[in-house]
Order: sequence, then C-alpha cells, then structure tokens
Amino acid sequence: MWITLAFLSAALLGFYDAFKKHSLRDNAVIPILFLNTLFCALIFMPLILASGAGWIDGGSRWFVPAPEWSTHRYVILKSLIVLGSWVLGYYAMKQLPLTIVGPINATRPVMTIVGALLIFGEDLNLWQWAGVALAVVSFYFMSRSGKREGIRFSHNRWIYFLVGAAMLGAASGLYDKYLMSPADTGGLGLNKMAVQGWYNVYQCVMMGIVMVVIWWPTRHHGSRFEWRWSILFISVFLTAADFVYFYALTFPDAMISVVSMVRRGSVVVSFLCGALFFREKNLKSKTVDLLLVLLGLACLWIGSH
Repeated sequence: MWITLAFLSAALLGFYDAFKKHSLRDNAVIPILFLNTLFCALIFMPLILASGAGWIDGGSRWFVPAPEWSTHRYVILKSLIVLGSWVLGYYAMKQLPLTIVGPINATRPVMTIVGALLIFGEDLNLWQWAGVALAVVSFYFMSRSGKREGIRFSHNRWIYFLVGAAMLGAASGLYDKYLMSPADTGGLGLNKMAVQGWYNVYQCVMMGIVMVVIWWPTRHHGSRFEWRWSILFISVFLTAADFVYFYALTFPDAMISVVSMVRRGSVVVSFLCGALFFREKNLKSKTVDLLLVLLGLACLWIGSH
C-alpha cells in the first residue's frame, strides 16, 4: 500500500512542478512563494480550528491534534528546512528549463538513501539497488543533455541553488521518517496531520516576515509580481502530494529511501509538461534518458514486492 501511495505522491508532485514553472516565468519569486505557503496554511487552518473546537472527532483521519511545545519545536525545525529548500528551488526553477530541474531533483533519493543507511539502518535488496543505480546513471546522461542548451553545471549558480535545494530536501525526508516513525523504532511517533498542518502554518509566518522585510520595500525594482491562477494550483497539488506522502510513511514497513526515490518519479510528469506546454529543447535525447528513470522506478516497484 505504501509504495502505491508513493507513486501517487510522485504524480501530484509532477503537476506541482509544472504549475510552479508556469507561475514563475517572468514573475517575482518571493510573493509567489509567500502565496504558496499562505494557501497551504489556509487549507489546514479550518481543520486545525475544527479539531481544537471538538468538531472533528479524535479518531478521524482529518483530526489535527494540538501538540505540546516539545512537539512544536520539532515541527518548526522542519519548516525551516523545507522553506530553505523551497527558496533555493524556486529561484532555480525560474531560471532553468523544467527538463533540467527534474533530473537534478532526482539526486535527492540518492542522498536520502545514504542517510537512511547510516541513520536508520535500512537495507535494500538487489532490485532496489538496481533502481538506485539506474536513477544515478539517468541523471548523469540528462545533465549531459543540458550542456547542449548552454547550461554548464560547474559554472551556473542556479545549478548550485538546485543542488542546495536537493540536499535540504533529502534532509527533510530523513527528518520526516524520524518525526513519524513509532517511538519503539527510534522515532518520535508524531501525528502526520499535526506535522503537515502546523509546519505549513509556520512556513506561512516565516515567509510573511520575508515578504514584508525584504520584498515589499523593493517591490518596484526587479521582477514585478503578476497574479496567475497557476499559483493557487501550486498549493493544491503540493498539499495533496504531501498528505499522501505522510500517509505512506505511517506504515511500519515503509522505507524512506524507497519512498523518496519513487517520489522523484515526478520527473516523468514534469518532463511531459515541459515538452507539451513549455516547448523545451533537445527532447529526443532527453526522452532516452528519461526511459532510464522509468526503468529504475520499475526495479524499485519489483523490489518492494
């Protein structure tokens, strides 16, 4: 069940990336990111308030418990990690083709696997290792395709932004496993709805401060902000993808290394959107590379069964 949820989360993330790319083209980054966190927070605020008022039963899937401060501090740390990844990733997404961003994000599971092996002692079988290896190879070849568009990874600061976002994203994945794993397995056993709901609220507060202090005083200089409906869909698809992702991690046998790898399958959806809607270049060579990603995901699917 958890592996199926991981694939669903991947599909939702692919559309999330496409809407994000559409929103960021020739548009200001900080207000879009703020609105993203605001809409995500607004999705959860009714659930948080209704849960606190007793209108949602404690046994309901939609119940959001009110954690103690000892729990809130862990969620605040998650908000800082995720927001740091988003800031770097949004700026890179604005400047780079979608068919380049996806492959670089595909390195996140590799970083997560190293952490999972060192921290959680997870073991991978031969099929799963084959899937990991194919993902690494596919990223290498897709990065070579990027050179044909004049994007040299070693001399492009937006590539470094993406790598930084990927590293923080991998750290967030490992931290999620720690937060929601049962206490008897070394985790904190936090409620998934509490983590998802409150971290979105904290992110909104943090991004609101950035908006007021940094962007608002200089809003007439640099990129101007333009409202687009795709900005709203960023939040909708991200919230759905995260909900499914957190639900997958609540299964006792869920492996964060595999879930993270499968979620990178979002590159398939974002690649298709880049080809069909954004008319990006060098698609023939990138399609061959993308097949390696699909083969890697197939190996992970077989290995998890």
